[in-house]
Amino acid sequence: MGAVQPSSRPDKEKIRNPEGLGAELLETLVKMAPTKEEELKLKDYRGEISKLGSAERFLKALLDIPFSFKRVDAMLYRANFDAEVNYLRKSFETIEAACQELRNSRLFLKLLEAVLRTGNRMNVGTNRGDAKAFKLDTLLKLADIKGIDGKTTLLHFVVQEIIRSEGAGSDETAQNHLDTMQHKEKNDNVQKQDLRIVAGLGRELASVKKAAGMDSDVLSSYVSKLEVGLDKVRTVLQYENSNTRGKFFEVMKLFLNGAKEEILRVKADEKKALLHVREVTEYFHGDAAKEEAHPFRIFMVVRDFLAVLDQVCKEVGKMRNGVVGSARSFRMSASASLPVLSRYNLRKGESSDEDSSSS
Repeated sequence: MGAVQPSSRPDKEKIRNPEGLGAELLETLVKMAPTKEEELKLKDYRGEISKLGSAERFLKALLDIPFSFKRVDAMLYRANFDAEVNYLRKSFETIEAACQELRNSRLFLKLLEAVLRTGNRMNVGTNRGDAKAFKLDTLLKLADIKGIDGKTTLLHFVVQEIIRSEGAGSDETAQNHLDTMQHKEKNDNVQKQDLRIVAGLGRELASVKKAAGMDSDVLSSYVSKLEVGLDKVRTVLQYENSNTRGKFFEVMKLFLNGAKEEILRVKADEKKALLHVREVTEYFHGDAAKEEAHPFRIFMVVRDFLAVLDQVCKEVGKMRNGVVGSARSFRMSASASLPVLSRYNLRKGESSDEDSSSS
């Protein structure tokens, strides 16, 4: 049993008064809690107190306070409560923001459309040649599909197509520079700017990358831990009687009422966040039930893809002529089927850039 330094020893009044101790010292006290056998020996000790070690004397003094270590548990829970609630709230806010980013990112949706069109172009004449959607898992396969040169991948081609289509919207900017630079130099600058836009998708989906590092089971266990801790506080308050009444019980009663409301709000935030995850999963994958065991997997897929995309953008930027090839110049094995049925649909009425440029 470790000794506590005299300067950090709380007196009996501070144990009775939950305002007087910090979380760090409370954690130390919790670790010092004696076993049942040690507690009985200390309570039954009738010898000279001076013959006990400093830690034993300290514990014996604490044990004179009714339910002292149960009080310490309750005080530690209260000391950590706000930080744990804030962590959960920020986590659920991040998850909701991640869902919004996936649904509303124009560049991400444009990338998905480019992948879909490219896949359909590759599959012309097959039963997969007129797909309307695909699962996000497919994004991770793009870097595995090689061009005829054996070096560039389908993702290189998709990035090039997005840069080209983005550049089509940059004509006004290009026209403003027409009098001060040669056409080729102007075009190169526009392409570099558009490449930076594509490479910046990771910043646009920053919350998605954060959410990918979270675990729904862990967050759920933290919420449950808050509820269990609150039950312990209720249990301690039941020990109150005419002999134990004091500031500890007054403060804890006030805390209990506020904490109950906070936990209800946290649980509501959790429910709303998970509902949004389910909705965005159904939007992109069609059947959220298949992802119930790992509901945040959709964020992990996008995070892993963004890492690959960042590397490909760097490689495309180093290419002299910036030309990768056409969609039909890529080999595709039967096991690497690109389009897969999902609820993600190409917006109606949009013409295919791929069709107009690859013929």
